[in-house]
Amino acid sequence: MNFQNISDEDGKILVKMARTIVTEYLTNNSKIVNNDFKEKFGFKAGVFVSINDKSGLRGCIGFPLAVKKLSDALTDAAISASTEDPRFPSITQNELNSLVFEVTVLSDTEEISASTPDEIIQQIKIGRDGLIIEKDFQSGLLLPQVPVEYNWNVEDFLNHTCHKAGLSNDSWKDKTTKI
Repeated sequence: MNFQNISDEDGKILVKMARTIVTEYLTNNSKIVNNDFKEKFGFKAGVFVSINDKSGLRGCIGFPLAVKKLSDALTDAAISASTEDPRFPSITQNELNSLVFEVTVLSDTEEISASTPDEIIQQIKIGRDGLIIEKDFQSGLLLPQVPVEYNWNVEDFLNHTCHKAGLSNDSWKDKTTKI
């Protein structure tokens, strides 16, 4: 199996496993070892685990690049999203039943090369593409579902990703910015 072969059923397995990983970690301070899971998802892929409560985001951490096996990356991302996201206090056992877990598996990154801002806009598809914007020593990442959730167009998506990187919103138009 690889990234292209992930089915909706596999997605359900990944989400359930993320919840199970966090539950085990918060309950017993240990990591689950599931050899079937490790074998099935033993290919390298980028992954993010997002955790939401009724008020919104509660934690989101991941690996944008395929640097680890998906099974290992999911474990590390799930635990980190629940305990190490600097924007939020650690999740507690008492919260678990009210949380919604989301897993985003990412393909390899592809740099956009274009001569004009319009060419950049034409290459990005809302709902399919996530964005990483890098300039100098700053970078920001937004997952593919973010512009869908906020009903953004491509330009809004680019502006918000620049903002997340700590750049001016229109930095994506600068030829020295990597997208």
